Amino acid sequence: MAFGRSRRDKRPPVEPVTLKILVAGGFGVGKTTAVGAVSEIRPLRTEERLTEAGRPVDDLEGVESKTTTTVAMDFGRITLREDLVLYLFGTPGQDRFWFLWDELAQGALGAVVLADTRRLEDCFAAVDYFERRRIPFTVAVNVFEGSERFPPETVRGALDLDPEVPVLVCDARDRSSVRDVLVAVVENALERGAREREPVAT
Repeated sequence: MAFGRSRRDKRPPVEPVTLKILVAGGFGVGKTTAVGAVSEIRPLRTEERLTEAGRPVDDLEGVESKTTTTVAMDFGRITLREDLVLYLFGTPGQDRFWFLWDELAQGALGAVVLADTRRLEDCFAAVDYFERRRIPFTVAVNVFEGSERFPPETVRGALDLDPEVPVLVCDARDRSSVRDVLVAVVENALERGAREREPVAT
């Protein structure tokens, strides 16, 4: 007799649910870093070197040391649970690549908007984009060395966010920190979906 579980004890493998999450925000805010930090596969990156020809249209104020930029998307994957896998799509941050956002946003459950308190205005466009399209999002303040720290509620007020939008502080270089943000994105999106499905009292 063979050792181990009997044939009838064997269970079919769990087919995981896959969800699409966008990682958005301004230029140089840490989107590529965040996807790379948390992805369990080698992330797909579409980065090109910044050139002198692009300086008139690429605003490098506050990120003068940045030498590359995402021109299409970043892609990564993380398994949150055995039955739940997230596919991460990092959006390009520069205005000249905004035409790609509509295609990337198709089928997305939710999004994380990375913010830098030194250049908070750079994430206004992403916040507006998701609000207009009713895509649930979470704001994650990426902590940069030397940047001033602000309470999440201060950031919420500065961005004029609705009360139900989560605001977290994270380190885009740290896997566990980014993972916590992604969990918050999924929970927020599912809770919002449940609220919208509730029958309206008459």
